[in-house]
Amino acid sequence: MPFSDYKTALVTGASSGIGAAIVERFRRENIEVHAIARSGDALKALAERTGCITHVIDVTDRAAIAELASRIPFDILVNNAGVDRPKKFLDADEGDIDLLVDVNLRAVLHICRLIVPGMVARDRGHVINISSIAGNYNFGGNSTYHAVKAGVAMLSNQLRLDAFGKRVRVTEICPGRVATDIFNHVHGNDPSIRERFIDGFELPQAADIADAIAFAIAAPVAVNIGHMEITPTLQVMGGLQTARPQAAKADGTGEPTP
Repeated sequence: MPFSDYKTALVTGASSGIGAAIVERFRRENIEVHAIARSGDALKALAERTGCITHVIDVTDRAAIAELASRIPFDILVNNAGVDRPKKFLDADEGDIDLLVDVNLRAVLHICRLIVPGMVARDRGHVINISSIAGNYNFGGNSTYHAVKAGVAMLSNQLRLDAFGKRVRVTEICPGRVATDIFNHVHGNDPSIRERFIDGFELPQAADIADAIAFAIAAPVAVNIGHMEITPTLQVMGGLQTARPQAAKADGTGEPTP
């Protein structure tokens, strides 16, 4: 079902990065885009640039999302909003766990609950869930993020089962490292962060992710592109590591040495 068959879109986390790029890409297709984010100033600038309709809403505000969904029959839903607090689970903080679950998974579940049934009833719609390679592969120091993104991956698969027999398509987008400001948001707004994660690397841009999403949406109605991993050519996932057991203390207690 090409863009011409869709009229309205809801994009969360739209104020910057991938979300803003998606809004810009959809507006080029004359889609009426409703952009959600917490930053009113950034949304105002986005609206002036693209002509989108903005809503200063936290994705965890179910009442506000429900009110919006009750008024507008969305043809495209992009669940893009997300946060991260990189930390090994052995050092996990209660508040960080709650935040990641609330924003990255619970909000996605409730937004789908509010919008996807309407798509099914109209026999038309496309859900785009922005997940992560972290939902499919493991790397150190990000345990809660891995868990919630794996949940989004399973939800994406399950939505197709629940909407079976209707022309509601579901696409999970799994980016690797992308050249956006997300690293400053996560690790702190310091020049060393950009040097660590962005400078000197050959990385996809936010617009590249938006173009991939546009490709999936523009496919014929008979085509559902269900899963896309988008990574730098010079990035790989995985890697085999094997640790030696820690040596026992010399006093014979059997307790490991530091």
